[in-house]
Amino acid sequence: MLPDERETAAQDKDVLEIYKMLVEMADRVSERRQSANAFYLSVNTAIIGGAAYLSQSAFGHLGTFAVSAAGIAICFLWVRSVVSYKSLNAAKSQVNTALEDRLPVSPYKDEWAILDVDGDGKRHKPFHKTEVLVPIVFMFVHGAQFLAEVPWQEIVSSLSPTT
Repeated sequence: MLPDERETAAQDKDVLEIYKMLVEMADRVSERRQSANAFYLSVNTAIIGGAAYLSQSAFGHLGTFAVSAAGIAICFLWVRSVVSYKSLNAAKSQVNTALEDRLPVSPYKDEWAILDVDGDGKRHKPFHKTEVLVPIVFMFVHGAQFLAEVPWQEIVSSLSPTT
């Protein structure tokens, strides 16, 4: 092997090792994403149970309002987390795809060519579009719990003219 060929072979090996490392890092981000989702799911489930318990306790409306408002805030953070992980994964995918130009195969490019043949996004829906719906559903549940505790009859009667 000539010196230039050895250098090229060494560079190809380095590129492959970097590619393997980047794929592993992307996989770890996906694992962290799933852990974060499991955390937010658990917290929201506990908040819903806590709000239901508080509505029957001595804290009554005030406790339920506070816990439901906290649940809505947690859901906003959850949506933000999903969007953040989505952009991080997208960046990692772009780096991996660009690095594939220096490899003999291109699995990321090939995968997307199969998933979205027409390039119109109709055949494959990205996971984050479904994933972000879960915290939105929880926001509605927390909002419903909040609204259920509002003393509507008292409010309406206080607004009605007395005769």
